[in-house]
Amino acid sequence: MADAAQFQDRLLSLGLARVSEAAALASATLIGRGNEKAADQAAVNAMRDQLNLLDIAGVVVIGEGERDEAPMLFIGEEVGTGNGPAVDIALDPLEGTTLTAKDMPNALTVIAMAPRGTLLHAPDVYMEKLAIGPGYAPDTVTLDMTPAERVEALARAKGCAPGDITVCILERPRHEALIAEVRGTGAAIRLITDGDVAGVIHCAESDKTGIDMYMGSGGAPEGVLAASALKCMGGQIYGQLLFRNDDERARAAKAGIADLNRIYTRDDMVTGDVIFAATGVTNGSILSGIKREPGWVTTETLLMRSKTGSVRRMTYRSPVKG
Repeated sequence: MADAAQFQDRLLSLGLARVSEAAALASATLIGRGNEKAADQAAVNAMRDQLNLLDIAGVVVIGEGERDEAPMLFIGEEVGTGNGPAVDIALDPLEGTTLTAKDMPNALTVIAMAPRGTLLHAPDVYMEKLAIGPGYAPDTVTLDMTPAERVEALARAKGCAPGDITVCILERPRHEALIAEVRGTGAAIRLITDGDVAGVIHCAESDKTGIDMYMGSGGAPEGVLAASALKCMGGQIYGQLLFRNDDERARAAKAGIADLNRIYTRDDMVTGDVIFAATGVTNGSILSGIKREPGWVTTETLLMRSKTGSVRRMTYRSPVKG
């Protein structure tokens, strides 16, 4: 097993950006075409092909699902040339397949890479999530607080009224009580239909996005990806796995989760240095979507490294072949 010293994040980061860009470009022709599966498959194929060009001994720890559910980029799949550092890969080749199919905002391709053994192997179950941006004391808000208490605590820390706080929440029937309680404080809510990795990232750039806090339940794998982004950008995230049945508890056991009630912090989910890349597929508040013009296609990618705290925005303009 390679140690963290062999994880040359600076050298690997541009390659990771290319992986993210390739997946976005592959899904470009399916934006607004109403075919979620085709858009996702195009992104998966391109991401896998590009990953296998990198000089890494990579293992997918957050991927498309278990091996019997996903033919490619399944959990446990080895990627890369095998020549290079041993790394964990967390990915969502198309975060927002529905957003892509309907040409709605904030569809992204997302990937994170870290030294082997440093990313939480989150099972494909729900996770209760709570996130805020950088600049606040640890535990300013916690999962132990009620939603109303979180809003009030963040308002105190920010030096504003609860009515000046905006919370991002996934629009789901399971969140009806949560939404009512948050609105009861006077806070505003930005409801999103999909894409909670983007939802969490919004907190890290609140001056641009207007989002102060993210809360609610969503996929645990997306929680690890969001934690990877916040490890680079700053900010806090807390996550607690939610289990609906014995099958989901068995998934957790298979993933090596011993304490089913544990509350994970950002640094519990991502214990070492990480690099993170996301490319816009459709226009959003974080990244511009894929832009087509005669003979050219342009993407925008967010490339980040936790070791340096660097956040780089890259525009890639390439000629259309054929």
